[in-house]
This record gives sequence, C-alpha cells and structure tokens, in this order.
Amino acid sequence: MTTFTRDTEIFCDEGMLREDYQPESITAREEELSAYKTALQPVVNGAQPRNIFLYGKTGVGKTAVSRYLLDQLKRDTKQYDDIDLSVYWLNCTNLSSSYQVAVNLVNTIRPAENRISTTGYPQQRIFDILYEELDAIGGTILLVLDEIDHIGSNDEILYELPRARSNGYLESAKPGVIGISNDFGFRDNLSPKVKDTLCEEDIHFPPYDGPELEAILHRRAAGALYDDAAKHGVISLCAALAAQDTGSARQALNLLYKAGELARAADESEITEDNVHKAREALEQSQIEHGMRELTQHGHLSLVATLTLALEEETPARVREIYPRYRTIAEQSDIDPLVRRRMHDHLADLAMLGILNRQSRNEGRAGGQYYEYEFNVGLKLVCEVVDTLDGVALSRRIEQHL
Repeated sequence: MTTFTRDTEIFCDEGMLREDYQPESITAREEELSAYKTALQPVVNGAQPRNIFLYGKTGVGKTAVSRYLLDQLKRDTKQYDDIDLSVYWLNCTNLSSSYQVAVNLVNTIRPAENRISTTGYPQQRIFDILYEELDAIGGTILLVLDEIDHIGSNDEILYELPRARSNGYLESAKPGVIGISNDFGFRDNLSPKVKDTLCEEDIHFPPYDGPELEAILHRRAAGALYDDAAKHGVISLCAALAAQDTGSARQALNLLYKAGELARAADESEITEDNVHKAREALEQSQIEHGMRELTQHGHLSLVATLTLALEEETPARVREIYPRYRTIAEQSDIDPLVRRRMHDHLADLAMLGILNRQSRNEGRAGGQYYEYEFNVGLKLVCEVVDTLDGVALSRRIEQHL
C-alpha cells in the first residue's frame, strides 16, 4: 500500500502561495512601482544612486516590489558598459545596532571563509573594513537593509554609508542605501541628519484593499491550484477577511494556503468557505501561541501570574491582584521582580498581542479609573505554552491542568 501520493485535486504548485515566492509581475502596486522606478533612474544614468526609504505594514509588498524592480534593474543595466551594478541584501531582524549592521554587511559581501568575528572591533574599524570591501567591488552598489527599524535609535550607519563617498572614505564605489521598515514611526524617530540623508526618496506602501487582495489571490491561485479547486466565493472571502484585519497580502495568501491544507487533510476535492473560517481560527491560534512563546522573561512571569488567577476563577483581575502573584513567581524563579508599574507594562503588551482582554473600569471620584484583565484565549493552550518555558516556577494548580 502506498503511503504518499501526489496531490491531484487541490495544489498543483503550492509554492506559489508561500511567503518566499517571488512573482514574475507585481499586482496592485502601480503608483509605488512608478515612484520606485523614478528613484532608481540615476543608477541607469551612471550617476550616484539616491537613497530610498520604504515604509508600510508587514505584507504590503515592500520586499516583493524591491526584489522585482532590482532584478529588472540588474538585467537592464547590463547593456551599458559604463555601469557595473552590485546589489546586496541584509535582513536586520536580529540586529540592534549600527555596529551589528556593519559587521553583517561585511560578512554578506565576503566569502564564507573570510568572514570576520561579530564582536571585538571598535565601531570605526568595522566601518573602515566595510568601506574597503565596497571599494574593492567598485561601481554602483545598492545596499538593501530590510527590517531596518530593528536597529532602533542606534542609526549612525544610516548617516555614514550614504555620505561615505563625499566624506572621502570611498574612491571607486558609489553606494546607495535602500531602507525597508514595517514601523511607520521609525522614519519619524530618525535623527534629523539621518532623515535628511537616508530619506532622499521615501515611498509609502499603504495596506491593500479587498479588490486589490482579490486580484493578487486570483493571479497566484491560477498557478497554485488546480482548476475548480477553490469553490466560488473562497478567494473573495480570503481577500475580505485579510482586508478587514491588516490589509496584508501575506495574510490573505496564508489563509488560502491553510484552507487548502485543511481541505487536503480532510480528503476533500475542493476548498470551501468553511475551510477558510477554520483556517482563520487555526492561524490566529498559531499566531497567539507564537506571541506567548516570544515574550520576554518578565512577560512570561506576568503571563503565569495571570494564569494562576484564571485557573482559580479569579479573573477579570486588577493589577493590584496580579502583582503579588507575579512577585511570588519571580522570587520562586530566582528572578528580581520589577516594580508594579513596569509589570503593568507587560500586561498591556499581552493585551496588545490579543492574549489578554483589557477592560477599563471607573469607580468614580473615590475609586478612580483602573484596568481589569482576563484571558482572550483558551486556558488549555496557555497551560501548554507555559509548561515549555525554561526558568519559570509553575504553581501546583497549573501543573494539575497540564
């Protein structure tokens, strides 16, 4: 008996629905493409490239549009003998300083056997090594810094790189920086000198609306799904749900993909709207579970403290009721507890992630305004997550629910 057989009813090329798929053409981003193309025109003219800043929420096409246009640019500039174009990408998700960005750029440019240590150098020495590498390459060099907002306020490199040639650090290289950020506020929080230098051209990517998401899904589904694999209304529903929530193409594609997986697992021949609703629930739960696991140490302590009250049916609970539990768990875990106000910040983060529900209460002039917290997700899921946490003492009550 055959254990595995090829899918013949739902997916013919499911890779086209994955996050890392690069489409051959871009849908519903005509204005952004036009502005981006104009900003890149100096490269084609052989001039110093302009510095470009792209910003918008996750999943609205910033990276996909960048990859598409830069691939076109590399192809089209090959016809000009006086243009030598190089493009280097660096994802800054786990980088929190200009030093780390500079080190990782050096190691992106260099072959694996010549990479340098990520620690132990003065920052200016790292910048000098980077300039040496850029000059050795020569020509026009575009440095794409994706998720650049992760470096926070430590933004010297965003001032140094665009000005390296005019400041005499480079002779043969003409660098340009393309910064991509999911954080609308990051651009506003840049130091004035960096903002003037980096944001020569800034392009805003707004969330997609329902018709735009539907157009994107139809184009992807045409190659990803077999004919008639999606029942009428399925693609429209995926687009509408994503448009109402985040306006993210990634969310819409994930919904369709997960709905297809559920249909396939149930041995169904087509994707239905019921599959889409179940997919939405599954993805939301997965996202919340991931959010709980990725909390800081004190976020985990705040989570466990609230859980102990919930298991005793003592929620909704105020901060003054949660904080003593938090202190006890911190001390049992050999962790110095935060003051109450700082712990309250972690409860607010849990509410922002959708893990807790926060309600404002007002007892009038005598009692004042305060918040109450209770779980917005199933306690069984929370118990399963906290059971896997290292270094956090669990109460007997929680252990009884595992």
